This record gives sequence, C-alpha cells and structure tokens, in this order.
Amino acid sequence: MDNFDNFSASEKAEATELQRMIAVEQQKAQFQAQVHNFTDVCWDKCVESPGSKLDYRTETCLVSCVERFIDTTLTITNRFTQMVQKGAH
Repeated sequence: MDNFDNFSASEKAEATELQRMIAVEQQKAQFQAQVHNFTDVCWDKCVESPGSKLDYRTETCLVSCVERFIDTTLTITNRFTQMVQKGAH
C-alpha cells in the first residue's frame, strides 16, 4: 500500500498522512470496541440491579473485572507478539 512511485512529492506526503490518519482512527475504533466489550462483560457480571449510585461491592467488582480483562488482553497480545517475532526469525 506504500507504492506511490507515480505520485508527486506532495501527493506522496498527502497519501502518507492519510494512511497515518486512517491508522489513528482504526486505533480509536479498536479502543472504543474494547471499552464497549469491558462494559458489556463487566456490567453483566457485576451489576445486579442498577441504582442511583454504585455500592461498594459493585464498584469493587467492576474495577476487578476491568483489571482482569486488561491483564488478560495484554497477556494474549504479548504472547501473540512473541509468536510472530519467533516466526519472523
């Protein structure tokens, strides 16, 4: 996708900037999807009946749930990265 041989210098710069902006927007979308996933999973697990404010148990459950979710995601991502790096060598 970086094949800009027939483009002028300014067109190449614009195309490169567009690619960067698309990558940033994709990262934002992935982050939002992850937050939505946290919300769904942890809400279903921790919130028995919604009220005007969270009780201590519910708040603690939500915090622990999100932390576990993040830890698991990071572990899987790191493991996948290691596998890809080993495959590249």
